[in-house]
Amino acid sequence: MIRIMLVDDQRFARLGFQLMLDDASDIVVTAQSADGRSAIETLEQLAVQHRPLPNVILMDVRMPGMDGIEATRRITRRWPTISILILTTYDEDDYAFGGLDAGASGFLLKDVTKHNLIDAVHAIANGDAILTPRITRQVLERGVPHPTSSQRQQEMRKAFDALTPRQREICALISEGLINEEIANQLTVEPASVKRAVTRILATLSLRNRTQIAIGWFKAGM
Repeated sequence: MIRIMLVDDQRFARLGFQLMLDDASDIVVTAQSADGRSAIETLEQLAVQHRPLPNVILMDVRMPGMDGIEATRRITRRWPTISILILTTYDEDDYAFGGLDAGASGFLLKDVTKHNLIDAVHAIANGDAILTPRITRQVLERGVPHPTSSQRQQEMRKAFDALTPRQREICALISEGLINEEIANQLTVEPASVKRAVTRILATLSLRNRTQIAIGWFKAGM
């Protein structure tokens, strides 16, 4: 089962997402919070009680107190095994990149369909990244600040150059927003092979998730 935590200051929004997710037999909503701070407190309580943490958090962006971006940043640092999917009604690039830069594994608008939401949760749980069509290469190129130091950029390039040619090819496809299955189809390999390759890439580059691969790829000017 994929355990979900809903974080949104609108109770009816949380109810709506829960109703959509209830249609999936392998997804269960185990916790809810109305803002980022209470979400962190809930996670702390679960940890103290040795109860299972959520696998995926659906995180609103604009909330009173601690917003979703700051909550995402703190949660991904403290509980790196938890994946976060940012959900917002604000179709703006800075919100999208803010969530990704804070460590989120994906970004979707709140008007997402039930089918797409369930697919996104499955993808995130399997280690993929989810980006809306608007969060494209051009958006990342505008939103990701390139290193001011050419030495820093050279160091980042060197890190990617240490990968095998096939691994760099996978990095390029990840930066385009492709999921493992799409990458596998393009490279004519099994999805399991792509998943293993991504795991090795993350370990080699000391990165947390595939979204960071995409961000690093653009920062390196690849």
